[in-house]
Amino acid sequence: MKKNIFTAFVILFLLFIYITICANSYVSAVSSNISSSVFRLHVIANSDSSEDQNLKYIVRDKVLEYMNTLVDTNISSKEETMRIVSENLYNFNSVAQNTVYENGYNYIVNVEIGNFTFPTKNYGDISLPAGYYDALRVSIGDAKGKNWWCVMFPPLCFVDVSSGVVPEQSKEALEESLPDEEYELISGSSTEFDVKFKFVEFFENFKNTFAKK
Repeated sequence: MKKNIFTAFVILFLLFIYITICANSYVSAVSSNISSSVFRLHVIANSDSSEDQNLKYIVRDKVLEYMNTLVDTNISSKEETMRIVSENLYNFNSVAQNTVYENGYNYIVNVEIGNFTFPTKNYGDISLPAGYYDALRVSIGDAKGKNWWCVMFPPLCFVDVSSGVVPEQSKEALEESLPDEEYELISGSSTEFDVKFKFVEFFENFKNTFAKK
């Protein structure tokens, strides 16, 4: 009897390990496909004071305004977006720094391109799961305040949050750069994909929490 219980326990344990490995493989593949298709913007305020948070939004608007002078609506890939941003990184820094000075603050601004961890974020009717994404990060002063995120490619930064609608052109660019499975997952087109999204979200948040320890 004890032998049968032990055997059943071993089988269940091995099944659990197998399912975990398969799940992790699926999540890694999906997350990699999604993150490789978008380029994000991350602005971090000096602190959580109302003044610093307001400054964060002013800097954000100026950075996006400058970005719009560099690209047009026909930009077709994440790589092209990153190239343009990289070539103008010094100017992005200057725009952000001058905006801080013009608003009466002496905070030093640091602007960089890197691969950073992001929480799950909703952009209208598009949701991106937690994970690591390439991004332009703007750190203001001590960079200890609340963050602001958006997507520079496809251009989701100006989504009308009140209407919850992403421009069709942005959706088309995202759909063209993603496999069908991944696009269906982030657009929440069915209950099945809603469940899969929660699954990916859980695993990525778990990995991010574990990585911080």
